[in-house]
Amino acid sequence: MKFSLKTVLVAAAATALMTTSALAVNLTGAGSSAIFPVLQVWAQQYQQQTGTQINYQPIGSGGGIKQIESKTVAFGATDKPLMHDEIAKNNLMQFPQVIISIVPVVHLPGIKPGQMVLNGDVLSKIYMGQIKKWNDPALKALNPNVNLPNMAILTVHRSDGSGTTFNFTNYLGKVNAEWQSKIGSDTAVSWPGGVGGKGNAGVAAQVAQLVGSIGYVEYAYAKQSNLVWTDMINSAGKRVQPTLAAFQAAAANADYAKSQDFYLVLTNQPGDASWPITATTWVLLRTDTAKATNESAVKFFDWALKHGQAAAEKLDYVPLPDVVVKQIEAAWASQLKVTP
Repeated sequence: MKFSLKTVLVAAAATALMTTSALAVNLTGAGSSAIFPVLQVWAQQYQQQTGTQINYQPIGSGGGIKQIESKTVAFGATDKPLMHDEIAKNNLMQFPQVIISIVPVVHLPGIKPGQMVLNGDVLSKIYMGQIKKWNDPALKALNPNVNLPNMAILTVHRSDGSGTTFNFTNYLGKVNAEWQSKIGSDTAVSWPGGVGGKGNAGVAAQVAQLVGSIGYVEYAYAKQSNLVWTDMINSAGKRVQPTLAAFQAAAANADYAKSQDFYLVLTNQPGDASWPITATTWVLLRTDTAKATNESAVKFFDWALKHGQAAAEKLDYVPLPDVVVKQIEAAWASQLKVTP
């Protein structure tokens, strides 16, 4: 029987496709909505290259922690690091994946991005309900050349368990002792007022809809939703804009090598150029899951750490430096017995 070259090539292509499909892996994950914009891009690129499909649900850090602890996903993602006791009790390991940034966003008539500036004290008093109007003297003192309206302030916060909320409230607690004593810092707190939105996307949608509102979101959501972000006064007393350079300046203070389980909170970092509400997104894996599952997950996250930097920077996330990537790889080898 004779076969044409075309028939042979078609058959070979079909065989290759079947082999790729047979070897393809599906990974499930859940958690942080802050990392979702870049994780979505990474997942698309990685699937194109490897056939592995990443199914990720941005349900908030609190939900991601619960999902990985209950063994319903292959990985979780959280913007709130877990303490060692919780990690050990639940047979987990955590490692940083990317540096994120959180920005205040407002919806006010005639106000453009970067036109307003806030500091931590004023921001905390807005969310405590102590500053109720946009033309309050404290806001006018910060913004003497801005036409602030005589309008009530409506605060928007996360309604779900959120690492974005953890870092936002952690920052407010660092700059205002009254906030720390009365409200504190966690993935969910008892807000004095305002309305809630689910996920970063939910907060962005509420602010976009409600005139007179203020919210806090990961910067990628502010950009994608064309929201009006504010400048901030940082710990050095300098006015800074939410830029990749400002996020990198804050991230430069990160020293994961000196922290157990990579535990590190980056809010209110020193430096003239540092953005004050900078944070980390961590990935959570189980040490007691099937080795093949962890191998697939590690391959994906290692690929993202080494080959996803351009996509991260395009969305104004800060990639981790090579020295930290090597620390993460060492942790995978020692805690999971897995190498990428």
